[in-house]
Amino acid sequence: MLDQKLKRRSIHRAKIIRGQIDGLIKAIEKEVYCPELLGQSLSVQKSLKSLDAFLLENHLRTHVKRQMRGRDKEEKAIKELIRVYTLSTR
Repeated sequence: MLDQKLKRRSIHRAKIIRGQIDGLIKAIEKEVYCPELLGQSLSVQKSLKSLDAFLLENHLRTHVKRQMRGRDKEEKAIKELIRVYTLSTR
């Protein structure tokens, strides 16, 4: 279940990212100067990190909060967070 405010923010951010990627593709097709392409690519990456933060916040505020209330699901929440952390540090 997504927090509706975070859902709207996440969708908005994802649409911005889609636009950034479309712009990057067009710039690559036009053979724009490499440093410009890298700047656009880095902007996309920063936007993705921002989206990741929204999604993680939602997960913590909804699923993890609920899982930590029940002892039987506490371990699942911990494993999920470790998995996400591990993926983010690769």
